[in-house]
Amino acid sequence: MELKSIPDVKNVKKFGFLDAAKLIIGFAFLLLAMIYTSAFQADGFAGSGKLLIIAAIFGCYMALNIGANDVANNIGPAVGSRAVSLFWAIVLAAIFELSGALVAGSDVVMTIKKGIVDSDAIINTDANTFIWVMMAALLGGAVWLNIATFFGAPVSTTHAIVGGVAGAGVAAVGWGIIKWKSLAIIVSSWIVSPFLGGIIAVGLLFFIKKAILLKNDKKTAAKKIVPPLISFMIFSFVTYILLKGFGNILNINFLTAVSISLFISLLAYFAIKPLIARASDRLPNSRRAVNWLFNVPLVFAAAMLSFAHGANDVSNAVGPLAAIADVVSGGLSNMNANIPFWVMFLGASGIAVGLILYGPKLVKTVGSEITELDQVRAFCIAMSAALTVIVASQLGLPVSSTHTAIGGIFGVGFLREWLLRNTLKEEIEIDPKKVHVKAEQKKLEEYKNELESLGKLKKVDPLFVKELMTKINEEKRLISKITTHKTHNLEITKIEKKALKAVKKHEFVKRSALKMIIAAWLITVPAVGVLSAMFYYMLRGMML
Repeated sequence: MELKSIPDVKNVKKFGFLDAAKLIIGFAFLLLAMIYTSAFQADGFAGSGKLLIIAAIFGCYMALNIGANDVANNIGPAVGSRAVSLFWAIVLAAIFELSGALVAGSDVVMTIKKGIVDSDAIINTDANTFIWVMMAALLGGAVWLNIATFFGAPVSTTHAIVGGVAGAGVAAVGWGIIKWKSLAIIVSSWIVSPFLGGIIAVGLLFFIKKAILLKNDKKTAAKKIVPPLISFMIFSFVTYILLKGFGNILNINFLTAVSISLFISLLAYFAIKPLIARASDRLPNSRRAVNWLFNVPLVFAAAMLSFAHGANDVSNAVGPLAAIADVVSGGLSNMNANIPFWVMFLGASGIAVGLILYGPKLVKTVGSEITELDQVRAFCIAMSAALTVIVASQLGLPVSSTHTAIGGIFGVGFLREWLLRNTLKEEIEIDPKKVHVKAEQKKLEEYKNELESLGKLKKVDPLFVKELMTKINEEKRLISKITTHKTHNLEITKIEKKALKAVKKHEFVKRSALKMIIAAWLITVPAVGVLSAMFYYMLRGMML
């Protein structure tokens, strides 16, 4: 170990009081779930009642990990762009996740009905085998999500539970239980979801850059373009909620959802347009000011994504538990079992508790540790998440909300890299001075914008203003010095060009995060399958 790395080792965060408190609260939630199931639901089922209690604990553990890992994709961009603080984003997401699960949660055991295994083959074995398979799937999926959250890797919870059912099913019956066609569709979603999300996010960001951000008069451009953008966002999210959020309780087809959404978005456009105009008049002509106009839409997007996620993904936590409850109470005949309210409530509560306790880690990863986000970029990512699901669902393509959001984030980061590399290449070939001058001018513009923002505040620290003015004057002198030098004094060699490009390439997208996330995606289904198979044999050995 190098000596310079010793301080970093010493500064590694230790297990503290807050970490212990989170563990205690998590265990207390599982204990309450056990007591509730034992007192009000498992009475009268004899030995099967004990299995139901254990399954409820596993289901709540799965729900905790879904809240810790999956919800970050909905609120991470809004937090990373500073449109909303981490605290209020967590509160907002917890409320809307809980509401989505309880109001519009899936009313069918979707994990069993649409899984990648032949459920009849398990059912025809015996009731206990089926219960052990479902319990092992829950535990395997929950453990894998726990591991992924620990390492800061956002993964698909749907893939986790599907992999769990597949692994435990193979352990119970054999390889013939796998529906290989369904498995191929699941694998294809690893490519389709991030690709579609990235393409849509890139297209939106490129449009906003050309239409607003690269214009000299950004205020006038924003007055024209921002209201249609926000109304289009409302159209997209209302359609998204009607199809994916309330699709489980309302029989709404695509054309009806689009018609309702179009009407609402038109009303919103005429209401928003004067508000944006008045807000733009009070703002400076800068990119930061344009970003500010997207704050409220981002909060709205985070709430809608959380609601739809709660409505759809709660079944990943409680689908197997509902199937077990159905088997315990009435046999194996009905595999389209309705999810009882008490099961749905446990799952929804678990997602909310998991988000509050352990969600911030993944929120920070998604929001700020992959690429730098501002409000415009975050808006494009949120829009891509909704549009991708709408487009893919109509084309019959499988998508993962996690993969879609992460694909949008990487797409935005890579677009910034591509634009910068092309700009650098042109400027280096034409005049090396421009490379240096542009970097300093960017700093100068940031300092001036900050000073302009301070002028609107009632109370300002004079020392801070003096320091800012000093920086502005230094940048002006440096720019003047560079521009008066001859070009040959600032010539860049081929090696320096490559080094400059390499630095800029890694500035916008964190490659280590990209590799870790892709690796986690690729191994989620097989890893959960192996874990669930192991847990199945352990449960079977203990129960026999």
